[in-house]
Amino acid sequence: MIALSLAEIASVVGGQTYDIPDPAVQVTGPVVRDSREVKPGSLFVAFVGERVDGHDYAADVVAAGAVAVLAARPVGVPAIVVDDVQAALGALARHVVERLGATLVALTGSVGKTSSKDLLAQVLRRHAPTVWTPGSLNNEIGLPLTALSATDETRFLVLEMGARGIGHIRYLTGLTPPRIGLVLNVGTAHIGEFGGREQIAEAKGELVESLPEDGAAILNADDPFVRAMATRTKARVLLFGESDDADVRAENVRLTENGQPAFTLHTPSGCSDVTLRLYGEHHVSNALAAAAVAHELGMSVDEIALALSEAGTLSRWRMEVTERPDGVTVVNDAYNANPESMRAALRALVAMGKGRRTWAVLGHMAELGDEGLAEHDAVGRLAVRLNVSKLVAVGGREASWLQLGAYNEGSWGEESVHVSDAQAAIDLLRSELRAGDVVLVKASRSVGLERVAAALLDDAAMSSEGQVASR
Repeated sequence: MIALSLAEIASVVGGQTYDIPDPAVQVTGPVVRDSREVKPGSLFVAFVGERVDGHDYAADVVAAGAVAVLAARPVGVPAIVVDDVQAALGALARHVVERLGATLVALTGSVGKTSSKDLLAQVLRRHAPTVWTPGSLNNEIGLPLTALSATDETRFLVLEMGARGIGHIRYLTGLTPPRIGLVLNVGTAHIGEFGGREQIAEAKGELVESLPEDGAAILNADDPFVRAMATRTKARVLLFGESDDADVRAENVRLTENGQPAFTLHTPSGCSDVTLRLYGEHHVSNALAAAAVAHELGMSVDEIALALSEAGTLSRWRMEVTERPDGVTVVNDAYNANPESMRAALRALVAMGKGRRTWAVLGHMAELGDEGLAEHDAVGRLAVRLNVSKLVAVGGREASWLQLGAYNEGSWGEESVHVSDAQAAIDLLRSELRAGDVVLVKASRSVGLERVAAALLDDAAMSSEGQVASR
């Protein structure tokens, strides 16, 4: 964070100082909410959660080097006490970004937010110092913490914005007003909470409504819900996609023999070839989104293409591809799932597994509401249509819908199976995997299917160590 005195922070957040000998002392380290992340010069933000009260760690964090605690009550160590810790954190973030000379870029969408943000961050950091949202910390707490991690040297601040209802993105843009807004797509993620895609579009469009006249709205030309947002902004509009009228578009899209997308990138300043290190054709749209923002910020097409071709995965459990010594390929995409990302992951699995046996180890997709049965059934059917060798549906009722869809599509139990939990899936795979197989693991985060991927990789590591020890 940029250096601020405790007195200035107290003034910004409307707080009272307690047990602070010298209000001129500055916060020079990171602003954190996890006591394990405290460093000398930190400001610790004490939230009260369901299981943990951050105030209980006040003495420990100050002993570890924190300058003070942002708290809801006096804690016996240097503290700035406020009525609402979350609101105070947001006010501090707004103050800091107004002091920065950085360009704020915000992005949202139903699917692909984190992958697109990671690509964009890797492209922009080649151009100038860039700070971006780590992982998926895209809510009313994670976003201001990310903004507060920027320094005087930061030139681009890339912020992922999530929403679970109308007004959420409007609130986030009020904390960190962007000059560039990127909307990726409107899908069915969280449709059970929103009530329909129209409502999702209404919420996502709050981002472009927040943009200034001298800003830019980067919109997906291939998504009619997103394209229509052009009428909701006073900023200049730049379209990306595979549509012929997109300002930034892809042509000659294809997959390499490893399932990695390649295409020719066209921008208003020229064209250049791109081959991504990521897996699956769905990443083409993510790459185009990143390219459109980079073009807006002055990068040449050749710079953009090179950066995209060299970019990797920054966030864990998102199409992480690992090959075991026995030739089994494990694709860990277990961080989250919705119908669009499930379909994309299945197609990527099939592309990667040409000539090999493919396994789709899938769990339920959360927050689909009344659409849950139909969407799970459709994913199960798609697995059979794509000729996935074996679908392993993991979990309770929703997982049984996955398997039922596969069964009714024509697997009749030969290409699909329903197991109770992650351990049962692990046991099945251990007994039936063969060298050269490709295994995709994907579900909503609450299912915890990353344990399946971890077990398969641990098995390989133990086997390798055993072979070494026996020599």
